[in-house]
Amino acid sequence: MLLSVGILLARGGVIDRERAEQTTDLAWPRIVTGVARMSKSAADVAMVGTALGAAAIAGVGFATPFWGLAFAAGAGIAGATISLVSQRYGANATDAVSLAVTTSALVVLAIMVPLAAVFWSVPEWFIGLIAGDGAALDYGAAYLRIVALGVPFAALNLVGSRALVGADDAWTPMILRVSGAIINVVINAVLIFGVGLGVVGAAIGTVVANVVVLALFAAGFAGLRLPLVGRFPVTIDVSAPPVTAAELRDIVTIGAPLAFTNLARRGAQIPMLAVVALFGPEIAAAYVVARRVRDLLDTPGWGFSLASSSLVGQVLGTGDEQRAGTYAREILLFGTVVYAIGAVAVLALARQVASLFVSDPGIVPLVTPFVMVAAISVVFRGINAGTTGPLRASGDTRWPLYGQFIGLYAVTLPLAYAGAVTIPFGPLAAVTPLGIEALYVALVLETLVPAVVTYYRFGTGSWKVVSRAYRPDPSADD
Repeated sequence: MLLSVGILLARGGVIDRERAEQTTDLAWPRIVTGVARMSKSAADVAMVGTALGAAAIAGVGFATPFWGLAFAAGAGIAGATISLVSQRYGANATDAVSLAVTTSALVVLAIMVPLAAVFWSVPEWFIGLIAGDGAALDYGAAYLRIVALGVPFAALNLVGSRALVGADDAWTPMILRVSGAIINVVINAVLIFGVGLGVVGAAIGTVVANVVVLALFAAGFAGLRLPLVGRFPVTIDVSAPPVTAAELRDIVTIGAPLAFTNLARRGAQIPMLAVVALFGPEIAAAYVVARRVRDLLDTPGWGFSLASSSLVGQVLGTGDEQRAGTYAREILLFGTVVYAIGAVAVLALARQVASLFVSDPGIVPLVTPFVMVAAISVVFRGINAGTTGPLRASGDTRWPLYGQFIGLYAVTLPLAYAGAVTIPFGPLAAVTPLGIEALYVALVLETLVPAVVTYYRFGTGSWKVVSRAYRPDPSADD
């Protein structure tokens, strides 16, 4: 489907066919990986729910944001990896590619090992920030304590995956991480239903799967040939220094804003859910469904954003800024059209989509408008992903952070709160709460504001200048 859209756009003279094919080759494996990850998460919830009931589902749900926060930080550093690897791979600076991977891995370990230790030591404290029910708190703490062991492995897998995408190989990460998701589901089924370990079994499955995937990444980067994927396009030079001060500075400079961007986005889920709960359980359920629908529709952005980072970064590595801009614009347009197609399909079938999530016919009319708003808002998520890609490729990663903070904390959260309670002063002052319409608008502004901010920065072209500070000498390994 992706390539068909790209070919149609190419026939219309909107984008270049070769670039459409390159983008598709890099994007679709990442999209498949995202679908596998989402399916794995759904399987975790479904299995523990079947075995233990609603309290177990709630417990796993309460623990998930903390796993997500760790994942967000790791993804930030991995974003720096793809930025540096893509530019150096494009410039044939293979030694510099190896250095970028090893430095990223060490930075990730320095962050994730202490975080995992804290989650392991006091999981009850973290779950207690959200949970009020005793059983849900116990289940959540048990799950978080075990899954914490997998945090460093999951973050290292992100680094390995982004490094390969930066080197024009999205197929290998897809095979390895989809295999991990399958292993995860199988282990879950055995430990939850066969052994009776419940949420602990689900957590063990997650940890083991991440360890297996990391072992495969390590073997590939060591130069070994793996089944189905063969040899990696880049390897790690163990004889070279694993880190230098200059490389560490580049990783932190590029990765820190990306990490904080991800943390801002993930962290906002906790207070936002607390605000939505003020509307009552039925509205809260409708809002959760809307977010699930939007997450599903947002899957293409995972592929297009990374494809843009890789391809734009490789061209920047050659010093051809004009061609890099062309790649960036065409991938942005390609991705936005794909998002629009998905949004229109869901808008046309909004009631049917709502019925997939709720069985009560009395609630379906309440959920349907939320689904429609989610479909509209996801188009702006696509624009944000398409503009973040080239910014990440160039190392210009502060503006996506600005967009997330402004959109979530200065606009979305206050507006949603104004919908539930009376605010006596300030720009959102009202005699009565703004009502459910405030949630509709908040869902749209949550994606619109970051898209406007990142698109503005992208449009200035300043990111091309920023990239000059991170480019290697194209003839470094000639």
